[in-house]
Amino acid sequence: MPCRPALTRIPRAHIEKEELKPDDLLIQGEKGGMLAGSVIRRAWRSARKEVLGAHEFESPLARRVYDLRHTCLTNWLNVGVPPATVAEWAGDSVPVLLATYARRVNGQLDDLKKRIEDAGALPHPAGPEAV
Repeated sequence: MPCRPALTRIPRAHIEKEELKPDDLLIQGEKGGMLAGSVIRRAWRSARKEVLGAHEFESPLARRVYDLRHTCLTNWLNVGVPPATVAEWAGDSVPVLLATYARRVNGQLDDLKKRIEDAGALPHPAGPEAV
């Protein structure tokens, strides 16, 4: 799952401390197997209820754990990470990424206009004879 580097350090430290191997489970179920989806959903619901206000809790905000992926990818696109890079990091194709997220990218218009203007700028004339 895409994640901020600062947050990625937390499970990586746990993996290192516990000396987990690539096939080991980060969090195990009651009998050592996969954690049940219902357990994850209940824990997520409890966490949301604990940290969100009543209005936010009732809203679609991060209703599913998977919604964090959408937030992360949208943030990467909004800060200007190229779509091809975001798609690669997310394990998506560029067409799938753009079909899903293109309408969510915002806040870049002024910077993009300046970049277009700067790219087409003519050099300043050198001295009075150039006028």
